[in-house]
Amino acid sequence: MRSRSKILIVDDEQSQRLKLESILKQENYDITLLADGREIFTKLATIMPDLIILDLIMPKVDGFEICRRIKSDTQFQNIPIILVTILDTKKALTQGIDAGADDFLQKPVTSLELRARVRSMLRIKKQYDELQATLQMREELSNMIVHDMSSPIISVLLHATLMEEKTKDAELKKHLEMIRLSAERLDSFVNDMLMLAKMEESKLRLNPTTVDVNKIILEAEEHFSVIANSKNIKLKVVLPEPSFNMQLDRNLFWRVVGNLLANALQYSPGGSTVVLSLTTKYTGVKPHLYMQVADQGSGIPEDYRNRIFEKFEVVNLKKQGVVQVGLGLTFCKMAVDAHGGNISVHPNDPKGSVFVVEI
Repeated sequence: MRSRSKILIVDDEQSQRLKLESILKQENYDITLLADGREIFTKLATIMPDLIILDLIMPKVDGFEICRRIKSDTQFQNIPIILVTILDTKKALTQGIDAGADDFLQKPVTSLELRARVRSMLRIKKQYDELQATLQMREELSNMIVHDMSSPIISVLLHATLMEEKTKDAELKKHLEMIRLSAERLDSFVNDMLMLAKMEESKLRLNPTTVDVNKIILEAEEHFSVIANSKNIKLKVVLPEPSFNMQLDRNLFWRVVGNLLANALQYSPGGSTVVLSLTTKYTGVKPHLYMQVADQGSGIPEDYRNRIFEKFEVVNLKKQGVVQVGLGLTFCKMAVDAHGGNISVHPNDPKGSVFVVEI
């Protein structure tokens, strides 16, 4: 059985509240009445209405402020709000729109107009809810598929590694090594996808430990040097001496380094150089790292540099011909953000991109 739409009416005048309720009861809505605008902030989460009809002129806190506060909260910002007022000025209309109102009704409210506006707003809310449900289902399905990919990838890795250890044929060993490295990259991508899902659900917890930052970089260099050599790309690593220790989630930071190197090597031409440089600065006794990964690929156009780390921009940017983008960069941003750091991209001179991580 389809549930009734929930409507919240907020007005300090009892006669007005009862009038609106009387009109809308004919439509079989589930209606809640509030006399004080301040109550909405304590009861909104419990009621979770599909629509709010809000009086503009009220004591203590007016409709503009209520509207602004609701629309600034991600939990409630998609609830449509109809502002009702006796004012008849363009200024009030402009202020209402700026505050985030979805519609505007002039007092005295007529029965026909009120019902029509309410039906329109509820129709929009229903379409939004259906879209969100569809997107959620697709997201969960994608995460399930990604999760199920882990087992066959691990199997490929295992068998490629065993065959690589047993064969004496140098040519076959070389091919098996490339199969293993490709499977490792795919495994890393799958793990990034799973971590992205956890981050978006706020389920990912950092596990910071004291780590030798140089050591992590050197491990990544050893891993990716095989790929660099196979593509005739020089991989150069510049590290500070002596090394330094920091509180980092070792696994997440290694993946950030790995994703940036994989991205640089994938989009760099043969004969070019990829440079990873690491420096450190101290604020008192606390170290801050500054890492750059520079490539000589096609580069990121200036107009797109602020968009390449956003998950929902990836498809659009690919369509627009920006090749050096992907979910790996989205993961990097979320992981760096989780550490309280910053990631950005800048042009390399004379060609390519420089990805900068500061933590």
